[in-house]
Amino acid sequence: MKTWTYEKAGVSRKRGDQLVSSIQKMNRGNQASKVHPSIGGYASVIRSGAQYVAATTDGVGTKLKLAFESGIHSTIGIDLVAMSVNDLLCVGSKPAFFLDYFATGGLKLSTAKKVLSGIVKGCEMAECALVGGETAEMPGIYQKGEYDLAGFAVGFLSSKQLLPKKALPSGLALVGVASSGFHSNGYSLLRKLLPQSGKNRKDLVKALLSPTEIYVRSLWPVIEKGWVQGMAHITGSGFLNLPRISDKLDYDLVLPPLEEIAPCYTWLRHTGKIKFEEAAQTFNMGLGMVLAVKPKDVGPVIGAIHRSGKMAWLIGETRKKSGRVPKIDLESRDWGNTRLHYL
Repeated sequence: MKTWTYEKAGVSRKRGDQLVSSIQKMNRGNQASKVHPSIGGYASVIRSGAQYVAATTDGVGTKLKLAFESGIHSTIGIDLVAMSVNDLLCVGSKPAFFLDYFATGGLKLSTAKKVLSGIVKGCEMAECALVGGETAEMPGIYQKGEYDLAGFAVGFLSSKQLLPKKALPSGLALVGVASSGFHSNGYSLLRKLLPQSGKNRKDLVKALLSPTEIYVRSLWPVIEKGWVQGMAHITGSGFLNLPRISDKLDYDLVLPPLEEIAPCYTWLRHTGKIKFEEAAQTFNMGLGMVLAVKPKDVGPVIGAIHRSGKMAWLIGETRKKSGRVPKIDLESRDWGNTRLHYL
């Protein structure tokens, strides 16, 4: 059976990293002194007087293709909000307001209203205001019935709230917070794994449109209390996001059992069309967020998350940097209870 990788599906992590590196080099002379160095770049942080402003942008990616195919447009707006507001949390900011960009070849009001209803709902879940946006009709750019989305979120914070904290030590506990599924990442690859037609495909498409979890209500209380030392949003590139907490540490963790995470991962394993190593570097594997916390704060953090209605697990710890080239090293190839070393 043919096995798939993100590269074979048309997405190159290497080229993406090269582009980011090029942008950083081109923009060095344009960095104002008030721009705060943001490890990992989940959001840009700018000093404004006595406070900081955090801003970020994202889209939904090729998950949109499944919305076009199924005609289900009411949840894709939640994904749009989630991808930006979750990134703001990682720099220690609660989202204050959100703007959207909706582009299409020809405006169909019934579809647009469904999309925007999801954006409104997402903003309510993120406890932020939808303050405006842009709708663009561009005939000839998009196929009939298709559209694209982009979102922009802004928050405010003090210097004490900035994440990650400075000089994170080894021995911090890692707490994983459950995802609702694949969120909005890896869909160029997922679409290659779906059956080509039939009822099974229709059912899977509906399942894969489960919206991205918005973590504001469950995680802001523990961030506000100062219990979180650093956070990684497990988004595009999967667990390659861990060093965005700190690239001066290694990470040792055990993934939760398959039966405790979103059922879509059992399906992914059973397709037999993707190796675990590739999955761990593409998807969130059931954990949408990983928090680095002091060992004494593990109980209060997990307790608060559980009380918010979300699942969380103690999954590992930070280790002293080994000096080796960063990679994911697998102790076990079993998808359940797999130990990952990010070295």
